[in-house]
Amino acid sequence: MKEQTTFFSKNLQFLRKEKRLTQSELANKINVDQTTIGRWEDGNREPTIGNVANIAEVFNVSIPDLLNKDLSQDYQSFDETDILFDKYKDVLSESDKNIIKAIIEERKRQIDKELGEDN
Repeated sequence: MKEQTTFFSKNLQFLRKEKRLTQSELANKINVDQTTIGRWEDGNREPTIGNVANIAEVFNVSIPDLLNKDLSQDYQSFDETDILFDKYKDVLSESDKNIIKAIIEERKRQIDKELGEDN
């Protein structure tokens, strides 16, 4: 669980700063204390799965990505979908969002391959 904690704490801090939220503002959004956010970001505490779900919802990311992936490496894909997700937040389900993200990510891989920028 240590690697997940490392990804989670780094991702939490990265996403919060990327969205220009203070620890207090994020804490208010998910109904926890500001000090709790700080402890999660420092890796000193682990959140409950309920809190992880709330954070994933605030930042429009999947729970597995939040826990298992370095989101700072491919955050561009989330920026591009934020506008769409915000505009249609009342009609798009989580499943719709995940399908849209998968389509965008696959198309980016195809374009990178065509341009010879395969990683």
